[in-house]
Amino acid sequence: MRRRTPDEFGRWLHDQLTARQYALTPRGGGQVRFAEKAGISKATVSRILRGEGRSTDIAVLERIAAALDVRLGVVLVEAGVVNPDELGAAQQPHGHMTADEAADELGITDPTARNVFRGVVDTLRPGDPG
Repeated sequence: MRRRTPDEFGRWLHDQLTARQYALTPRGGGQVRFAEKAGISKATVSRILRGEGRSTDIAVLERIAAALDVRLGVVLVEAGVVNPDELGAAQQPHGHMTADEAADELGITDPTARNVFRGVVDTLRPGDPG
């Protein structure tokens, strides 16, 4: 799977800001407001929105994620730092999640339901190759 381009990241950020009511017209002040909220320069926001250069400064991307209230992994993919497959592999280095991680993802919080779920997963999991 290919990585996103700077133009695609710029369009994605534009869509995110527009959806959050940041006025991105020349006199709207949205870029300045977002830059202040994210703790980055307006020039950086403007450069990203124009699709100029690859954004690989992790500190900047972390601030963008926090200001947008989205997971850093989403921003890393959208910025073209990693592709979705690489991100998935990094998050699950062994290629699978535990039954408890799956229960967390599914929102199974009841202890009895978690035990049942864990039992089903253990029953269906292929045996370890000896």
